[in-house]
Amino acid sequence: MDIGSLFLILALALAVGLFIARPFLNSSVNEASDRNIAFEAREHVRSALLAEREQVLDALQELDFDQALGKIPAEDFPFQRSRLLAQGAAVLRNLDEMEPPEAEASAEDRLEAAVAARRAETRAAVASANIGAGDAIEDQIALRRRAREEKSAGFCPKCGRPLQKSDRFCPKCGTAL
Repeated sequence: MDIGSLFLILALALAVGLFIARPFLNSSVNEASDRNIAFEAREHVRSALLAEREQVLDALQELDFDQALGKIPAEDFPFQRSRLLAQGAAVLRNLDEMEPPEAEASAEDRLEAAVAARRAETRAAVASANIGAGDAIEDQIALRRRAREEKSAGFCPKCGRPLQKSDRFCPKCGTAL
């Protein structure tokens, strides 16, 4: 046997040995990728919960607006509002489980504070637009439509669910956008 053949066989055996041992040598890389996948999954759940919180806040604001306009019967309003508050409180509790809140307020109190802040923002936007008393409702409707148009970014190409501009993945099916 020639010495060149021996070196070739030795090099080939070394390459095969490294290929077989690669999973054992890259265990730290696999652990890092597992942590990265877990972090992305947690952030996906958090993003979905934040989107659901925004939907509940919008629904509460619309319910209050519809009640002010007289579209909802007085006997149905408390039931619908309490149902939405319970749903929002559940979402906030789920968010609290992911990352504890800074304040010790209850979920219902924080939800009420968020609704009040939204009302104040709407009133400030209406006041800054120099709106008269007669057409305040129409201008509030126009402001709400503009705010919704600014938030929406179309629909998921896979499942058809509405998306927001801040979404990088579909909240329903997880498709990358």
